[in-house]
Parts: sequence; C-alpha cells; structure tokens
Amino acid sequence: MKLRLLSQSAQQTQAIGSWLGELGQAGDWVGLTGELGAGKTCLVQGLALGAGVPDEVPVTSPTYVLQHTYEGRIPVHHLDLYRLKSEDELYELGYQDLIAGDGICAVEWFEQIASAQPDSGLRISLSLIDETSRELSLVGDGKRGRQILTALKTRVPDAMLIPV
Repeated sequence: MKLRLLSQSAQQTQAIGSWLGELGQAGDWVGLTGELGAGKTCLVQGLALGAGVPDEVPVTSPTYVLQHTYEGRIPVHHLDLYRLKSEDELYELGYQDLIAGDGICAVEWFEQIASAQPDSGLRISLSLIDETSRELSLVGDGKRGRQILTALKTRVPDAMLIPV
C-alpha cells in the first residue's frame, strides 16, 4: 500500500510525524530516506511529540551517536545508520532488540544496510521540492505497515494528498 503527501512547511512535516506517533505501537518500525535536509529529523520530531515525548525534550539527529531514545507514552528509538558500513555494526548497536522492543523505531538511512529493514513497517522517502516543500512517499509493508497507512490517511487533510 502506498500514500503520497505534500508538506509545504516544517510544521506540516512535523504534523505528519505527530499523527504517526499517535498511531504508534510497541514494535512499530519507520524507515526514513531522503537527501540531507529533506526533513527526516523534522518528521521524527513530530513523531516523538505524537508518541507523548514532552515538547521540551530536544529531538536531534543521532548522526554521530547513532541512537537516541526518547521517553513518552511509548518510547521512540531514533537511529541514524548513515555512518554504518556492515551488518556487524548494526548487530553491535543492538538493532534487533530495538526494533522488536517496547517502542517505535524511527530509522534514518536504513537503506545503508540491506538487513536493516524488517518485513513489516513503514518506509518514508522525503524529497525536496523547494526550500520549504517536501513530497513524502509512504509505503506500508506487511500487515502493520498497511494498518498504519490506512489509519494515517483518515487524519491527513485532502489538500496534502497527492494521487498515487
């Protein structure tokens, strides 16, 4: 199942993330791709808010530390695989425990390592349109990924939907 959305501001990108966080359950996986500056971390900031992480907690890119966990109604594990080069490094990070754990796992640059994508979840590709606008292409994999997309579509204003 696929869904395409138009975000015309950082606030709209965060709103999309917030809706995902509100829908989030333990074991959910969200993989994010897109060039630098496309809004991956912005989306995770919204996801964290929707998952109940207090808004005074700074949600930042884990590029250099590889992983942050934010506590809320449900924990959000935010990972950045950009600097990883092998499955061994993924294993050392405790990745399998995190994606099967108690929270939502939001993974930037998951495509760096082929085995980083589980069978079920949501893949989101963010593309720059201009300085403030982004196209988000969402693909739901497996039963849970399809459930998330179906529920998300009911929350998104029609003006943000792009025909697939």
